[in-house]
Formats: sequence, C-alpha cells, structure tokens
Amino acid sequence: MAKAQEPEKVGFFTRLKQIGMVFSFTAKRDKLFLPLVITVIAVPLIVVGVLFGIGVLSWIWLPMGILLALLGTVIVLNLRSQKAMMKEAEGQPGAAASIIENMRGDWRVTPAVASTTQFDMVHLIIGRPGVILLGEGNPSRVKGLINQERRRLVKVIGNADLRDFMIGNEEGQLPLAKLRSTLVRLPRTITGKDVNALDKRLKALSARPQMPRGAMPKNMKPPKGAFKAMRGR
Repeated sequence: MAKAQEPEKVGFFTRLKQIGMVFSFTAKRDKLFLPLVITVIAVPLIVVGVLFGIGVLSWIWLPMGILLALLGTVIVLNLRSQKAMMKEAEGQPGAAASIIENMRGDWRVTPAVASTTQFDMVHLIIGRPGVILLGEGNPSRVKGLINQERRRLVKVIGNADLRDFMIGNEEGQLPLAKLRSTLVRLPRTITGKDVNALDKRLKALSARPQMPRGAMPKNMKPPKGAFKAMRGR
C-alpha cells in the first residue's frame, strides 16, 4: 500500500458497527455465508456441551467453546466478505487500483496513468517486485496503452523488473479475485530504497511538461523557462 498517514485509532463501538456492516454486506451477496456461520458457531458449542454433559469436560471448557465459535465466525467472515467484495468490484472502473491501495506492504499506486474516454485505463504500481502495469477495459485498446507506457518507462526504470497484467476472466488475463495473491507471490527483486528512488523518478517524469504535438506556430513563444524544465534542469 502506498505510504500514507498513520491510521486513526478506531473505538470499540465503531469497530463493532464496521463489523456489522461487513456482515450485512456479505450476507446479502453470499448465500452460503449464513449457513457457514451457523455451522462454525454450533459445532464447537455442541461438542463442548455434549462432553460436558457426559462428564468428560468440566464447565471451565465452556468459555473455550465460545472462543472457538467466535474465532470460526471471524475466519468465515473474513474469507467470504473478501470474495463478496471482489465479485462486487468486477467490472467497476479502477477496481484493481483500489484493491492494491488497500493491500498490506509498500505498494505505490498511481491510478489511470493512461486512459481512454471509454474507461479503459492502465494503473502504475511500484513495489518490491519492481514496476507493474495493470490494464482494465477493452483488451485491444488497453494493449496499446500498456505498450505506450512500457516504451515510456523502460528508459527510466534502470534494472528494475517491468511486468504488465490485463485484468479479466479470459485466457491470458488475470482475474480480479487473484490479483492480490498474484502480486504477493511475485519475487522481491529490489530494495525499499530502490522503491523510493523509482517512485520519485517516475513522479518527476509524469510532472515534466510535454511538448505539444505538431509544428509550433512561428508567432507562438514558449513560456519562460520551459526549455530548461524539459531538459530536466
């Protein structure tokens, strides 16, 4: 995740409200969620209750059964809510960039470094695996955007690895649901210092003014200092 301010502390009741919202969101979109929750709650309590009833366990094991039920509920909620959120995000412009921005780790995300009016876009990611381009939208149009960005970046990233992925469910594409796990498994080929250096270099590249295409009218004077800025001085 990109470097950000320290997260604000969340109060107990606020956290409970957030959990309730996630629970409700998941229950509305996942038919298996509630049956699984009921199962993980019921099984530990039933087992502990039966063993307590036949005298195998004492009453002090009852809190353990409750804790196991709560733990199982949290695990199911985490897994099923992520799946529901991924399904909800599919087809939404910018979904891939949003997912990476919320990942653990040092991921520097620049959404839509290249885009079209049809909501095709390419996101730029900088992390320990190097530089990554993520395309979303129509594959034929996005391919051109990715190639354009590769030509622009390859001149300034040095020895850092440059990868690109096309988000989608067709052959050769990366499903949105597998985006997080795919990036996490990529080999870490550069250091944290390299990430900082790349981030600064690419931000400077993006901020540098571009020459207008076509011939410049003879009576048009460039703004003062423009040539110095384009030479990177």
